[in-house]
Amino acid sequence: MIYETVLGDTWDIIAFKIYKDEKRAKELVEANLDYITVIVFSAGVKLHTPEVIKPLSENLPPWKKRGINNVSS
Repeated sequence: MIYETVLGDTWDIIAFKIYKDEKRAKELVEANLDYITVIVFSAGVKLHTPEVIKPLSENLPPWKKRGINNVSS
């Protein structure tokens, strides 16, 4: 997928718009190394937006994590 920037976009703003998670800015930067030095974008820059699979949060309680067997023996 391609995202076209608007004036004032930053990596974290774009990540939030696309992934609903500003912490995904790292993936955007890695997919667009030609723009690694850009802090604030001008309008019309076309960026690649990689598909990102959200890992399970480490802050979830054990019964919500995959692979945990909570059956008492």
